[in-house]
Amino acid sequence: MQAKNFPLQVLFLRDDDIPECIDDGAADAGIVGENVVKEKNKKLVVAEKLGFAKCRLSISLPKEKSYRNVKDLNNLKIATSYPNILRKYLKSKKVKAIIHEINGSVEIAPGIGLADSIFDIVSTGSTLISNGLKEVDTVMQSEAVLVNHPTMSQKKQKILEDLLFRIRAVNQAKNFKYILLNAPTSAIGKISDILPGMKSPTIIPLAEEGWSSIHSVIREDDFWEQIEVLKKAGAQGILVIPIEKMIL
Repeated sequence: MQAKNFPLQVLFLRDDDIPECIDDGAADAGIVGENVVKEKNKKLVVAEKLGFAKCRLSISLPKEKSYRNVKDLNNLKIATSYPNILRKYLKSKKVKAIIHEINGSVEIAPGIGLADSIFDIVSTGSTLISNGLKEVDTVMQSEAVLVNHPTMSQKKQKILEDLLFRIRAVNQAKNFKYILLNAPTSAIGKISDILPGMKSPTIIPLAEEGWSSIHSVIREDDFWEQIEVLKKAGAQGILVIPIEKMIL
């Protein structure tokens, strides 16, 4: 795939293959789950956390089993697709358990007598519930990350930095909205305090004397809390528009 003035070769690989592919030099960078990077333990640089595909790696037990603390895992058989992360965690807690490595459908292991517990990715937790399990200990949080080889050439590093610049511009825009409203000119000061924007609001006089249009940027999470404050300050005709990219 090649965008204008932005040459970039894209390989589509399984998550598990990406760290090895970059480590052996077959690729310079990749997007992969943070959990996979940690499990494979390759010398890769995490260039950027991307904010999507968020999950956690947790230990889960059958719901009828009691659990007080991590010491309760001693001598249990734990099924997982992430043995290295689990082994390191158990060692840090001085827990001796039997790690049973399996691929796929880890959550069924206790039900068929293959293990006493599991260590796996959890997102909503619905899969655990449907298999009669409960989450008892979160070991790590994970999300998609962009990783690169630590010895990239300067030319390739520049291309990666250009890519990161574009990714960040899109990600920053997700948390903000462009807001336009009309207000009495006398209320500009009060509304500007509520909506400071990135530097200051844009003020445009309207054809109707004594009124102005105010343009600014507001955080998505703050909008519903601020809307009544804006209305009380005199704001009318409020429009909220998505922002495609934001460069600070």
